[in-house]
Amino acid sequence: MSIYFDLITVCPKTGARLGKMVTNHGPVDTPAFMPVGTQGSVKGITTDELTALNTAMILANSYHLYLRPGIEVIARAGGLHKMMNWSGGILTDSGGFQIFSLGGLREVEDDGVTFTSHIDGSTHYLTPERVIRIQNILGSDIAMVLDQCPPYPASYEEVHIATERTSRWALRCLEAHLREEQALFGIVQGGVYQDLREKSAADLVKMEFSGYAIGGLSVGEPKELMYQTLERTVPLLPADKPRYLMGVGSPDALLEGSRLGIDLFDCVLPTRIARNGRVMTSRGYLTIRNAVYASDMAPLDDECNCPVCRNYSRAYIRHLLNAGEILGMRLTTYHNLYYLAQLMREIREAICEDRFDLYYRQMKPKLDQYYGGASRWKVC
Repeated sequence: MSIYFDLITVCPKTGARLGKMVTNHGPVDTPAFMPVGTQGSVKGITTDELTALNTAMILANSYHLYLRPGIEVIARAGGLHKMMNWSGGILTDSGGFQIFSLGGLREVEDDGVTFTSHIDGSTHYLTPERVIRIQNILGSDIAMVLDQCPPYPASYEEVHIATERTSRWALRCLEAHLREEQALFGIVQGGVYQDLREKSAADLVKMEFSGYAIGGLSVGEPKELMYQTLERTVPLLPADKPRYLMGVGSPDALLEGSRLGIDLFDCVLPTRIARNGRVMTSRGYLTIRNAVYASDMAPLDDECNCPVCRNYSRAYIRHLLNAGEILGMRLTTYHNLYYLAQLMREIREAICEDRFDLYYRQMKPKLDQYYGGASRWKVC
């Protein structure tokens, strides 16, 4: 099988959805946040620790894995799951965003993309068909089509060309996809232009993908504009298929995305900021490298029950980070992933118990205050 999606209940006041997505590597209770393991590893975290965090699915990137260690190596290992020693679900991004982020290092044509490796300067050519073959070999539970993600801001004509190309590539991906046990998701593009979003969604829904992602957001636009675009786009997608918002992972956006009916999220935010000494807490971000914590024996968050907060002080973790000890980054990373896992668990429980509307109204002011201050945000 590919995946089975059971829509359990929908909050009548908001549209938040509780579901269960079943893959060949186990169930995923939704809405869910997927930690990012770009290179086949969630940085600093072992697969046993991911299991302890109740992680059901992670994201890996086929562009990076294609370049290093190479598809042949992963095939010899028996696929990405076996190479990683990971028994949970894996979603592989096509690498489209990474390729289009290369700027002058790539050239886009209707047939495919020529790009220069950021690792060694070698030249590569990827088509929609080849991207699908790569993901077939990786053996992920969910593969993504190759899309063209325009930047923000971009003119209507630029976004129109990218959106039309994304639809054509999606059909080619669907025709090339041969692995029946692997689901394939389409990606809705269109920038912040409503008519282009509508056209993209209509094109993809006709193709009957296993699920649908919303791409081209969290690329520099104001959050308010992202939410407006999302609110108008989600209803265009089938209610009985999983909905995936790509590259979004701040706590306030996870709450808002869940309210709007999103089932899956991913972002490098929690792991990236952790490596720089910044953690998420019940009272907002805490930059643990700051001198004020040099002798602070309190946990990172006194409302958190993760193993890091139960066993280590701010002073000790700050010392590790400033001394360049790898353990410091591991501890902050674990804590951030735990924080988001708990947030998503609370969201699911609130939907299940028919109190999400109240939960949302209680949490939104707090999360907006602590995490929604920036009017513009960088891609995760």
